[in-house]
Amino acid sequence: MIVRIMGEGQVDLTDADLELLNSFDAALEAAIEAEDETKFRKALQDLLERVREDGKPLPPDSLEPSQFILPHSDASMDEVRQMLQDDGLIPG
Repeated sequence: MIVRIMGEGQVDLTDADLELLNSFDAALEAAIEAEDETKFRKALQDLLERVREDGKPLPPDSLEPSQFILPHSDASMDEVRQMLQDDGLIPG
């Protein structure tokens, strides 16, 4: 599955990564719901770090369709809140 991190590019992840990433996504949603900036920052960084570690970067000129898009690491809580869908940033 192809994931885009805004401002960084795309990475290819296996479908097996989805369940683990959903746990990071749930922590991010909980921090936003609680309006807890400290937990939000940590949850966003943890999610992005895991995607970077587990994903295989695609070439910069690659234009593969992304299954989902993640915010950049400096995104505000409001920016991420606007990106959330019914099932978070990561569907599943």
